Order: sequence, then C-alpha cells, then structure tokens
Amino acid sequence: MTPDELAARLRPRLGGPAPAVVAVDGPSGSGKTELAAALAARLAGAAVVHLDDLYPGWDGLEAVVPLLVSHVLVPLGGPAPLVVPSWDWSRDVPGPPRPRPDLGPPRPALVLVEGAGSGARACAPYLTGLVWLEAADAVRRERALARDGAGYEPHWDRWAEQERRHFSREGTRGRADLVLDTTVSPDHPVVVRDLWSIPSRG
Repeated sequence: MTPDELAARLRPRLGGPAPAVVAVDGPSGSGKTELAAALAARLAGAAVVHLDDLYPGWDGLEAVVPLLVSHVLVPLGGPAPLVVPSWDWSRDVPGPPRPRPDLGPPRPALVLVEGAGSGARACAPYLTGLVWLEAADAVRRERALARDGAGYEPHWDRWAEQERRHFSREGTRGRADLVLDTTVSPDHPVVVRDLWSIPSRG
C-alpha cells in the first residue's frame, strides 16, 4: 500500500467537526516518521505530532503516553490553543513548553500522531484509527542509526527493551486497524493485515 493509496482511503473520512486522529505506531526504524510526513503532504489540512518531541529522555517511552493524552489528545477536543512539553535531548533535561498553532484553533482536519506509544490503550478512546508499521530488526536498526547517527547507537538496546515491554503489554499490533511491513520498501509497504475501521464522516 503506497502513501497515495492510504491517503485516498483517509480523505473521505475527514471534514467532521473534530479532527480525525490517526496514530502511526511501531518500533524504531519501521518508517513511522516517513509515512506520517508522506500522508501530511498528500492531505490538505493535516498536522503531525512527533512523539520524539515529547519523550522525556531515553527512558521516557512509558511516560510519554500520559503526556500525549493530557497535552494533545484531550485538548484537541476543546477550544483552547495547544501548548505541548518538549525535551532538550542535547542536555537531557526538559525544554520549554511549545505552542502548536498548527493544531488550532481552528483544528486541522487530520492529526497524525507518530511514534512508539502513540497507539497505547490510554490513547485509544481519542483515536480515529491506528496504523502499525514493522520491519526486520536488522533493517530497522540500520535505518534508525543512519537517520539519527552515533547519538542513538549507545541507546538502541535500552530503547528497544522499552518498546518490547510496552508493545507486549499494550497489545498495540493486535489492536491496529492496518499492519504494514516496510522491510523491503518503506515507500511501498506490504499489507500484513487490513481491518481498517475508520468510519466515514457525514
């Protein structure tokens, strides 16, 4: 399924009074950031929330879930502007809160939340759909280190163990509407399971 095909399936489901919120979850290096960017480029009025901006450090996968719910998902249902936490990765300390005017008001038609943890059970009541990406371990590692460089390498195993525990407990893959394998090509992933259940609006 190409990004064009996935965008075509999302497009008729946009335009309601509240934004559609789609989580793009999966382990590091599976192509979440790339897919979210590709969809946002194809869908007018889309905004992207990167969990990399919210994780409170290298041990912050679990902690990001309540941050995402309280600072993004819940406020999207109300009228107020969004201000989200940030993390200074170079100093490993909290950064200043960041306004997100692209998230409204007025709200965008679609909010793509990408990152490990975005499909957690606590997020599910606020999501319109959940997409899971996966790829072979060696491929994911090579991609992630090529993208983030030597700064990520010392933390790979540490982060991967958090992912394993989180995904096992949350059952994220099993709850996903769409499971895509990007091992061969992140631009044309293979559909592993398609239970897409996003209701049409209107």
